[in-house]
Amino acid sequence: MDLGLKHKNVLITGGSKGIGLACARAFLEEGANVAIVSRSRANLDRAVALLPAVKAIAADLARTEEAQRMAQEAAGLLGPIDVLVNSAGAAKRYSPDELNAESWHAAMDAKYFTYIHAMDAVLPSMRARKRGTVVNIIGTGGKVASPIHIPGGAANSALMLATVGLAGVHGKYGIRINAINPGATITDRIREALELEAKAKGISAEKVLEEGQARVPLGRYADPEDVASVTLFLASERASYVTGAILPMDGGSNPVI
Repeated sequence: MDLGLKHKNVLITGGSKGIGLACARAFLEEGANVAIVSRSRANLDRAVALLPAVKAIAADLARTEEAQRMAQEAAGLLGPIDVLVNSAGAAKRYSPDELNAESWHAAMDAKYFTYIHAMDAVLPSMRARKRGTVVNIIGTGGKVASPIHIPGGAANSALMLATVGLAGVHGKYGIRINAINPGATITDRIREALELEAKAKGISAEKVLEEGQARVPLGRYADPEDVASVTLFLASERASYVTGAILPMDGGSNPVI
């Protein structure tokens, strides 16, 4: 199936590892031109070693001026951006006793504003050209509250509302904005969480993974490539009438609307 992504200019925030890196690889395989963004130059260098065709941009998207610079640099490297994939930022987890004003602000800076600043930087050009797509990768913590992820979950919820709201505003300009809600996905972040839980329980990380996957109706956690495949579909002309959608990808773990 031709997704019509050949020669499209794709900008992926958080593209140096995990789901973002899987998206970069998948878009390259479709013949797209890809730039990835990360705060870490070391992570970018490792990503470029794996995917020499990508362009790398170092930027801290919690800062609006950095996001604007990123957009300008990406357009200089690739040309006008056709697709923005937001996969950057991960809010720190806190126990309920640790919650304070700083933890709430930190979560919004890490997750919410990284996406908002990137969209603010890219959408004006898309509006001027009357075309473009945005796919926001937003964790399921925005729908299902966890006692150790309340600030991050609140940031995710805010991003879902922003996604749907901006889709309604920008549809008349030919821009589609959608989101994916991945559940547990086998990335470095999940591996770290498995190790921490294993240490707390006094069992192996493999046992923790086995128990976790047994609770998923589909019987496994997602691979980053699973999320990348759906991202490609939403970015493609095959999804030309899909906008303002929040698509769950949790293997059926959370039976919510």
